[in-house]
Amino acid sequence: MYRALHERYPYARCELDFTNPLELLVATILSAQSTDARVNIVSPTLFQRYRTASDYAGADRSELETLIQSTGFFRNKADAIIKLGGALVERYEGQVPERLVDLVTLPGVGRKTANVVLGHAFGIPGITVDTHVGRLVRRFGWTALEDPVKVEHAVGALIPKREWTELSDVLIFHGRRTCHAKKPACGACSVAALCPSYGIGETDRERALTLLAYELKPGAVPPVPPAGPLPAPVRAHVRVRA
Repeated sequence: MYRALHERYPYARCELDFTNPLELLVATILSAQSTDARVNIVSPTLFQRYRTASDYAGADRSELETLIQSTGFFRNKADAIIKLGGALVERYEGQVPERLVDLVTLPGVGRKTANVVLGHAFGIPGITVDTHVGRLVRRFGWTALEDPVKVEHAVGALIPKREWTELSDVLIFHGRRTCHAKKPACGACSVAALCPSYGIGETDRERALTLLAYELKPGAVPPVPPAGPLPAPVRAHVRVRA
């Protein structure tokens, strides 16, 4: 299933715009309860105004809140970012650490955010278990676990470590575009023939195509799955690891 999805989304990547680890760390914090597209609208001005951890540590709270207001929960996020800047200055000489054990001690940084930064800013493999990844691996029958940390370890045991970051990107792309939470586009899904959850969403191809969603820049044209009938879905019993 992963190979098929990789072929469907060969361009899968982190959709947050950034040029260094600090920018990615801040952008990931801002993306909570928001969209990457919205964060990418806010981040250019933000990153131009605040270039270092010291800049964030000394930020004027009201100014920072105004800049990030459209991402939602801006007061909590501003508080976390200011504290994050201070922690980086005090503990890591203003640099973003390259270890999970260090990253998760920072204000506003959980395991999910840490794995995003490790994988995309430092090239250190990590599985990002966000709502999309958690939903898909359970629908796929890869695990029945709910706890994100346990899901991370369970999925990590199925996929070679070198592919963990790319796996996360591919699953997030599929979750955002096709395998939606409320009404997945089963009829336009590239892994329909392998998915034990096939049929929980729209199975008619033409109607399913209308359900596909994309977070793209204005004017961009989303790719469409290849035409033609989908292979018959698998109906065999799928055993799920406990």
